[in-house]
Amino acid sequence: MSLQNEYVGGVTWGFMGRRGTWANEAAETSMELMQSVTGANWTAIAFSAIQATPQSTEIPYWEKPTVTDDEVLWAIRTAKSLGLKVCLKPIVNCADGTWRAHINFFDKDVPCEPKWSDWFSSYTAFILHFAAIAEESGCEMFCIGCELVMSDRRAAQWRTLIAEVRKVYHGILTYNCDKYQEDNVTWWDALDVISSSGYYPEQDWEAQLDRIEAVVKQHNKPFFFMEAGCPSRTGSAAIPNDWSLKGEPSEEEQKRYYEAMFHSCESRKWVQGFMLWDWPAQLYPLEEAAENDDYCMYGKSAAPIIKEYYSSKTHK
Repeated sequence: MSLQNEYVGGVTWGFMGRRGTWANEAAETSMELMQSVTGANWTAIAFSAIQATPQSTEIPYWEKPTVTDDEVLWAIRTAKSLGLKVCLKPIVNCADGTWRAHINFFDKDVPCEPKWSDWFSSYTAFILHFAAIAEESGCEMFCIGCELVMSDRRAAQWRTLIAEVRKVYHGILTYNCDKYQEDNVTWWDALDVISSSGYYPEQDWEAQLDRIEAVVKQHNKPFFFMEAGCPSRTGSAAIPNDWSLKGEPSEEEQKRYYEAMFHSCESRKWVQGFMLWDWPAQLYPLEEAAENDDYCMYGKSAAPIIKEYYSSKTHK
């Protein structure tokens, strides 16, 4: 299977994937609403394993709060029952709240210091575990990492990991690089699809798309935005990646952002879609949508914009 000429009209479901919040009636209703409200044809099922700090080298993915294997399999089956194609997206995060992009170690191994080699060993075990689940459950795509900016320079270790994943998983492989990093990853050739987090300011889409286009042409690979979106909050359209930005709830801000993003991407035929951020497993009540200032589009004026745009792309 490849992504040639296929449009990914996707939404990310389930993040952060905390144990006990999946595989229940509320989670099932959430996924059903995601599909019907947005018209999605794909979903990225996203969940986190937690390492203690950015310098920790153990990723205990089998422990709470990470969802169980049974919960992951339930989510995949549920998505497929709704006619959705699935990208399984295991993510590593830090318990101390540091963003995963700052996971980092010395370039050279030093005795008594944490090492890239130890981290990659643990990370590989984590990724291979869920790659095997993606294979057995028929996931169409698997994402080997998300926004691990400081690790992007470790090309040899990423190439080794990709080779190991291909031994157990035979679908489409991608890596979700962070915004502004598309041209810093040197190992796109080892993957099937280029994907990134498209949290670009409302007024900066054209310039960023020009930059990304050069990367896509250089590698001649399919491309889509594995994440993209904007909180429904005043000021967020100018800095959509800042989930902590202070502001009043604003459906209009989110709607305007989506209109600008879709308008800019419309003329770029190489942009093969989005896995919009995001849709939680435990959804807020519809009557609270106007006061919700997060990324989810449920009950907000951005939702019909998304459904109309996706329908125009997937029903040709």
